[in-house]
Amino acid sequence: MLQCFHFMVKPAKDFTAKIKETQKKAKKDKRDLLDEDQLFVLDLARELSRVCQRSAVLEHIWNLDDIWSSSLCRVFILQWALMLESKQQKTTMQPDGWSEVDVGILPDMINDQDVLQAKNNLLNWIKDLRAQPEQSVWPGEPVAKVLEDLQSAWRWGRVPNLLTAMELAMWALMLQQPNKETIPQQWLMWKQKNQNIGAISYIPQPVWDWISDAAVEVTLDLDTANPDLLICSDEKRMRCGFERKDIPNYHQRFDGWWCAVGVQGLGSGRHYWEVEVGERDWRLGVAKESALRKGFKSLNTDTGYLTIRLERGTELKALTVPFTALPDGLIPRKVGIHLDYDRGQLSFYDVDKHVHIYTYNESFNEKLFPLFGTVEIMKDLVIRSLAPKSQCLWPATCFF
Repeated sequence: MLQCFHFMVKPAKDFTAKIKETQKKAKKDKRDLLDEDQLFVLDLARELSRVCQRSAVLEHIWNLDDIWSSSLCRVFILQWALMLESKQQKTTMQPDGWSEVDVGILPDMINDQDVLQAKNNLLNWIKDLRAQPEQSVWPGEPVAKVLEDLQSAWRWGRVPNLLTAMELAMWALMLQQPNKETIPQQWLMWKQKNQNIGAISYIPQPVWDWISDAAVEVTLDLDTANPDLLICSDEKRMRCGFERKDIPNYHQRFDGWWCAVGVQGLGSGRHYWEVEVGERDWRLGVAKESALRKGFKSLNTDTGYLTIRLERGTELKALTVPFTALPDGLIPRKVGIHLDYDRGQLSFYDVDKHVHIYTYNESFNEKLFPLFGTVEIMKDLVIRSLAPKSQCLWPATCFF
């Protein structure tokens, strides 16, 4: 009987060894197909994972589970070489430790000499990194939680690649700032400042929690709403009616575009609100206190409005001058709007997907009023509330 047991175990061990050998060969074959830029990123991920605690997610990169395109690797290498140079020179670093280096570099802007020089710069930093003991750097609990969330999101296909994980690990090791608690928030603001269109394909849950922690109650100001609009009694829902109401035409009222603003002007701090927009034409954002509201003059950055707009159900654009077309893949059904007044950022997100859509970067010096516009006659544009949803029947309880 004992001999039989040994007979059964040996083939099982041989089978397991063959599987491991096959997997090893497959990875070697896959690695042989990679170019120098891709291999550089792989080796960098390995070093980051070796030194940085709670960064096991990076193993998916150097184990060839997450392979980036060559163009993405080249952009990443150049960006972080510039960031390292900026840190060393300390000429463009901000008080919070983040740099003004442009992260919106396009692949066709890079030549081979630029990449070679960037690699040399990073290699000098990597030499110092290799001198550090294994798992010797603590990135901070917020970064560790983000890395864990990214690993889960990547496995479920919500994240196209682990670029964000690499970026956060790079900063935890490169910057070595004493206060690590705010690194994820700083990363978000930095990305949005330098790459305002779709900068983040997935916002990690801990960062999303920070955004939504700034939630405020927003209600529509009846005295500003276009007379064609029907406003629900909870002052959080609106749609276009069939007849223009005979009401006072106050100076603050929109009498051209089908818009209204929130009651409360925002002049400092962080504020977040969400809007269900549906599939038809809408516009969202903020209106400056000094912005004119009469007629059909374009509601864009020249007239005091920071907005995004959906036209004809398929054309999403930021109303800059000239307007900025946004990819149709960013069209949301539910929009999150985050105003960081003191940092000068107004950002738009797809709430359902946790995806960044667009960011305005500007120095604010007057109150900003949440803006809402719709052409819908059948469905409401709804400002979401943290309070229990009230019942609203159309049109009996809606008034102006």
